[in-house]
Amino acid sequence: MADNSLNRNSYLSKNIGDFPSTTVINGRDYVKVNDLRYGTNPHQPAAFYKPLNECSPVGDMKILKDGKSGLSQTNLEDISYAMNIVKFFDTPACAVMKHVNPSGAAVQRCGEELIDVYRKARDADSRAAFGSAVAFNVELDLATAEEIMGTFVECVVAPAYANGVVELFNDNERFKLNRHIRIIQCGDLNKLPKYVDEAVDAKYNSMKVLADGSVVIAAPLLTAIKGIDDLKIATAESKRVGAQTSTVPASKAQLEDLLFGWYTNLSVRSNGVVIVKNGQTLAVGTGEQDRVGAVEQAIAKFKDKYSGDETLTGSTMSSDGFFPFADAVEVAAAAGITAIISPAGSLRDADVIKRANELGVALYHAPERIFSHH
Repeated sequence: MADNSLNRNSYLSKNIGDFPSTTVINGRDYVKVNDLRYGTNPHQPAAFYKPLNECSPVGDMKILKDGKSGLSQTNLEDISYAMNIVKFFDTPACAVMKHVNPSGAAVQRCGEELIDVYRKARDADSRAAFGSAVAFNVELDLATAEEIMGTFVECVVAPAYANGVVELFNDNERFKLNRHIRIIQCGDLNKLPKYVDEAVDAKYNSMKVLADGSVVIAAPLLTAIKGIDDLKIATAESKRVGAQTSTVPASKAQLEDLLFGWYTNLSVRSNGVVIVKNGQTLAVGTGEQDRVGAVEQAIAKFKDKYSGDETLTGSTMSSDGFFPFADAVEVAAAAGITAIISPAGSLRDADVIKRANELGVALYHAPERIFSHH
């Protein structure tokens, strides 16, 4: 039988030098930060680059504790997408990323401590959180660090660490399960772009390499929604049902959850829906080929992973694309969801609004679609 580990090591050693110390990407000079442990898979060599002579919140991250070996491309992508969620919030927030999708995310509500926010993000899908990357937008304290070390985590990233936290993470005798955890200090999250009206440098453009080496360069995925005042009640008109406006009111707490769900959905693979209640993702439906399938997937996840008295009653939902039919809203309403945000754009928007009113669901229209085809 062939020794696959030797084959892999030979492949890596043969190709690792193919990555130059500097390169030009999209007309900008980049410098190599380091060669990576591997790319997306262990047999794929990879290297990590940052814009030359520029301050980069991700590219200039400090490794405070390394694991058994360095970071991989998958680690970096999960870290980046997690930071892309928590960057939106002024209050403590946490994102738990797995395979470039949030298994859970949470934001502080009603004076919760950071440890409570972390628990909400982790326990949104504790099974999927195994081996995840965890990001915070505030200094990480000792109590939260201790909680993190109770389960297996690949990476932790935060802008700062309280006294004693890094020492706790380095206590390999006490925390044998997580002795290879990677602890990273990121740069200023405020330097990451958020909104479409910002002047955004070309370095934030996304790039997608196609099968033949061709490249698509696109502007970054940002949003026009800066706060709950930008959430607009859904309106539409059609010959079939006439002019329709959402007439079901959403509470202040639900509006805050709709905003949180929308910001989280920016980093969910399309088709994506995010179900939220009390500043916590209850379930994430992602990667489905149809809209109602994404809703059904999220609801099924919730039913599978929660027990006891937990329900979706009074929860909210974000959809990254419009509803071509009313069926997704019907499925959501049957599960207990009572407020939804989605883009407009369907020929049946008016029909969907009419049906949402009949079902007692508040419906809001976002000004853009936020498909993330990563």
